[in-house]
Amino acid sequence: MKKIIVTLIAFTAFSGFAQQRTCGTMDKVNLLKATVPGFEAHHNEVMNYIQNPDNAQTRTIFNRGGDNNTPNVVVTIPVVFHVLYKNAAQNISDAQINSQLAVLNADYRKLNADFNTVVPSVFRPLGADVEITFCKATRTPAGATSTGITRKSVSSSFVFENSYYLAAGEPAWDPTKYLNIWIGRFTDDQLLGFAYLPSNAGQADDGLCIGDQYFGTTGTATAPFNKGRTGTHEIGHYFGLLHPWGDDGSPCGSGANSDGVSDTPATDNPYFNCPSFPNNANACTNTANGSMFMNYMDYVNDACMAFFTAGQKTIMQNTLAGPRLSLLTSNGCATLGLSDFEAMNAISVYPNPVSQYFMITSPQSQIDEVEIFNNMGQLVKTQKLSSQTNNVVNIDELASGTYYLRIYNGGKLLKSDKIIKK
Repeated sequence: MKKIIVTLIAFTAFSGFAQQRTCGTMDKVNLLKATVPGFEAHHNEVMNYIQNPDNAQTRTIFNRGGDNNTPNVVVTIPVVFHVLYKNAAQNISDAQINSQLAVLNADYRKLNADFNTVVPSVFRPLGADVEITFCKATRTPAGATSTGITRKSVSSSFVFENSYYLAAGEPAWDPTKYLNIWIGRFTDDQLLGFAYLPSNAGQADDGLCIGDQYFGTTGTATAPFNKGRTGTHEIGHYFGLLHPWGDDGSPCGSGANSDGVSDTPATDNPYFNCPSFPNNANACTNTANGSMFMNYMDYVNDACMAFFTAGQKTIMQNTLAGPRLSLLTSNGCATLGLSDFEAMNAISVYPNPVSQYFMITSPQSQIDEVEIFNNMGQLVKTQKLSSQTNNVVNIDELASGTYYLRIYNGGKLLKSDKIIKK
């Protein structure tokens, strides 16, 4: 009888854990790894780039003063909200959309009123103003005036999580210039939302997809996910953050279960609901302070998460200096995120090192050609560039080693760089 009771308790606990609502980001990333040739290697290299970059370009863009600890450029990201509704209740109000925007602008500037009450005093010094703000787009990609909101009625059989960006849903506005946010009702009722990591930057499905019940602070938003923190969490993924447990399924001590952030204590599983501080239940190393479960990238209830760390801020700014650089020169809002001078000099080559292909992004300056030289100065490859954003340069055929790049427009050299082929 005791054995049966213990088994029943274990099964009940497991079932409760399995029924918790969660983020779908890694499921989407793993699907790309399984179905898109070369994506896994590209994803790993992009994540390595934003977690361990040569930060010269990041310092140039975000820190005119030269001190990497005190960046002084606040960037503005244009956002378009796509509402896909199956009934009148799901056609959420402008007020609900505005409430989510307000949460994002508070959370990413460390202006949220609950920072001091939710974050324990031992962790507060690690809290960071990420220096990112969000605005509703005031113009479409074609230049027409916009409210930053689109609305579309979809059929009752519409599978939001799979078709949100297709013609049956609402195709993205240029994802290199706008953060697209799709709001609808998932068929999977355990799914809160998902956003693609920077390895998928610029693709047709790139952006945030979120359930209307977990969006904003009013309207259809439902407790305990009615404080807008699902949006904060998922956009953290969009800017390159992983969950604190690292998402790779490795147990503590394997050396692999890392989110790439030095100031978030290592854990091996998510936290749910509202744990009491301190808590070492999922900690890789028991300490007096326990796990940082109140971080925006964990799975606790909205009311129990309240900050990003300085280490997470670094990754997000590295992302904005590389894979998502083109967002900073978008004219989707009334003003640009960077000065014209900074934008003209913002040509990014990433990831680096690379095994198969790298990307060249020049969101403000026209570019049309890149030359690649080996370490003996011999020209080994020339490629025409057709876009200012996310040009793919395949070097799979080149031997491992260091190569030097010269990037041109109309025969004029704009930038020299180097890349390491693994």
